[in-house]
Amino acid sequence: MEFARNKTVRGIDLYYEHYQNPEPKETLVLLHGFLSSTFSFRHLVPLLKEDYNVISVDLPPFGKSGKISSFKYSYENLAATVVELMKSLGIREFNVVGHSMGGQIAMNILLHHPEYAKKGILLCSSGYLKKAKLPLVLSSYIPYFHLYVKFHLARSGVKQNLQNVVYDHSMINDEMLYGYLSPFLEDDIFKALTMMIRHREGDLSAEELRKIEAPCLLIWGEHDKVVPVRIGRKLNKDLKNSELVILKETGHLVPEERPEDVHQLINRFMAAEETAEATANGSL
Repeated sequence: MEFARNKTVRGIDLYYEHYQNPEPKETLVLLHGFLSSTFSFRHLVPLLKEDYNVISVDLPPFGKSGKISSFKYSYENLAATVVELMKSLGIREFNVVGHSMGGQIAMNILLHHPEYAKKGILLCSSGYLKKAKLPLVLSSYIPYFHLYVKFHLARSGVKQNLQNVVYDHSMINDEMLYGYLSPFLEDDIFKALTMMIRHREGDLSAEELRKIEAPCLLIWGEHDKVVPVRIGRKLNKDLKNSELVILKETGHLVPEERPEDVHQLINRFMAAEETAEATANGSL
């Protein structure tokens, strides 16, 4: 059974898509990257839902989720919001799949809510970024600053941004262009992005990452220009129970570029961890 709906969580309207498998082994929660939405997982979800209970979330203020100024758009609060959604759905254990910024929020869940999140799959996850510098944060309080944010994003252009995140430019088509453009056709998103500039607290430090106990699979594109492979290698060192896989001829947008490979790697990782858990518990 599949359905999409909005639910108020921690004071904001949260959009999510739930693909219920009648006999799931595990639940996977999908978290997209910056300036993206559930749309970025549209090729991966049909593969994953055959074996898993899948929930794909539009992280505020992106996609069809709320864009209100009263919400705190920090990574820690976004992580807590995802956990609250899972609890409201009666899901007490899940595995989190995060792409780019979504990977950073996934690691916040693994660090701050280990009783709920069992494993992490990080797809070209952002890492080691600092909080916005004070002049930019102060600028965000200037009236109509959101229009500057809008102008900056419009100037770079959706097509140019897509060319920067995929290795094979021939895969960029009208569906992709409209899918990534449509959330930015109204001004509310830019006002909320201004709030995110203020609230984003910076990525987890190496010391915090070393506290994460959950098994993690890191999947990277060899030609990632947004989050270079060196970030993946560093995360692999700081996450004590992790594995790094690098996909050749692939850029930053791995769920779009290599959905079949990502699916197979997730299946392998989940099966291996299930065997390890069974062995540790004396079930094998």
